[in-house]
Amino acid sequence: MGVLLLLFGCGGGKEGLRNGDLVFVGIPAERAAERGSMDEAISFATGKEGALNVIHVAIAEVKADSVWIIDASTTHGVTRRPLERFLEASRLPDGSAPAYVVKRVQGVDADAAVLLAKGFCGRAYDLRFLPDNEDLYCSELVQKCYLYPSGKPVFESVPMNFKAADGSMPPYWEKHFGKLGMAVPQGLPGTNPQQMSQHPGLIEVPIEW
Repeated sequence: MGVLLLLFGCGGGKEGLRNGDLVFVGIPAERAAERGSMDEAISFATGKEGALNVIHVAIAEVKADSVWIIDASTTHGVTRRPLERFLEASRLPDGSAPAYVVKRVQGVDADAAVLLAKGFCGRAYDLRFLPDNEDLYCSELVQKCYLYPSGKPVFESVPMNFKAADGSMPPYWEKHFGKLGMAVPQGLPGTNPQQMSQHPGLIEVPIEW
């Protein structure tokens, strides 16, 4: 996957960024998320050696004078916040910025997708990663909002994987789901940011900052 490292500044609209563009957040292969964090566990489960490990996806709402981000986070659930606040919250434990990749979804009404996303604001984060409840995790929010004219989701569900590359189950997930009183939902239908970022219906957006 080609990687476009974006240097975001402060201020309003960004030339080239459109309403409904997806912002993927990644950890370069040589970096690591905070040890024992959900980001680290996601990276182990869905990342690929030697590539950018995409751990989050968000939706850009572009207005005439500002850019907002709609996403689902463990801290706030589904929220809409200014771009600057999203970028600050995305910083790595050492204070540095992660990698950002902007991609555009083809064949959909992007404005309608943003409106759908705004309608989900206030929902809780889906800590159980289940497909049949009201809560939403980041890529699940995107899946529900980006629909073809037929109503079919652009991003189809795939069997979820929580295991590391060596086939072991990271202790983080065993502890996380154990606290919720449930088994790790290995193999249940779902989505993840890494898989979503590689969808053939996306085009990477070169943006001048």
